[in-house]
Amino acid sequence: MNITVVSVGKLKEKYLKDGIAEYSKRLSRYCSLNLIEVADEKAPENLSDNDMIQVKEREGERILKHVKDSMYVIALNLDGKMHTSEQFADKLEKLSLQGNSQIVFIIGGSLGLSDGVLGRSNEKISFSKMTFPHQLMRLILLEQVYRAFKINRNEPYHK
Repeated sequence: MNITVVSVGKLKEKYLKDGIAEYSKRLSRYCSLNLIEVADEKAPENLSDNDMIQVKEREGERILKHVKDSMYVIALNLDGKMHTSEQFADKLEKLSLQGNSQIVFIIGGSLGLSDGVLGRSNEKISFSKMTFPHQLMRLILLEQVYRAFKINRNEPYHK
């Protein structure tokens, strides 16, 4: 299975880089992992609704450049469906069995994802009703993908 994570913004914090490196290493036993960062759009704090849409659209164009027609796209979105870890593992297993060998997860910037990206997505998932920094979501996502592989192979993983 080939898993790509496309995310907005450059990762700066060492602790996040270290965690992502660790889970990338762990995942190398189970899949081919490709992490792609696209530039975030610089924007002042007090944006109008129209300005917010423009920022998300520009970031969305950058994201979609990395999405091929053959990819199964899962957008991380607050309005997405929530899964338990076991349900998420089952979802990945079913995608693999259905021939979806290229899965791309998309993590938007601080304003979220454009309508174009959400429209291209095959599904939307949410990890919580809480809001997390998009940089931290990369680490959370990789941990859950790793956990899913462990669950699907009946391998031990701490609870």
